Amino acid sequence: MTINAQRVQQATIEADAEVPVIRITRDFTATPAQLVRAHTDPELYAQWCGPHDLGTEIDHWDARSGGSWAFTNVRGDERFSFHGCFHEIGQDKIVQTFTYDEEPDGVSLETLTFQDLGDGRTRLVATSLVDSFEARDGWLVSGMETGVNDGYEKLDALLAEGRVPEGPAPTR
Repeated sequence: MTINAQRVQQATIEADAEVPVIRITRDFTATPAQLVRAHTDPELYAQWCGPHDLGTEIDHWDARSGGSWAFTNVRGDERFSFHGCFHEIGQDKIVQTFTYDEEPDGVSLETLTFQDLGDGRTRLVATSLVDSFEARDGWLVSGMETGVNDGYEKLDALLAEGRVPEGPAPTR
């Protein structure tokens, strides 16, 4: 009997010792343009964002430099809402803010870079700067690695199925 087991890649999640930063690194079989699209197209984003047991509802989405976004993760009667602003959307970089609505003072500044590794592979590096080491450490013990890794696993599936085109996200 032959068992085909797909190797699920885990993201590397690191805390900086000098600055309250979390750095997430993950390689994908995709182009930078596809990953930018997956992060800026609301219909795609809703399909892969977060843990397997949560759904995502897009509340507002204006994916352009200077635009803003808001979404809600849903599990049964539980709702977890987030919002932020797109400061810059480029061909290989996104700069945005990220806020959990239940902690409105806990704004993080996120920079996502998409490095073309060649051969149809791209490295995503997401750096989240928060306002204190306490806030950073709270994120790290919150179970965020489950949401990150589950979400990227769902994104891998969308990419493998050819459901993430290149090019800018459609405007709404």
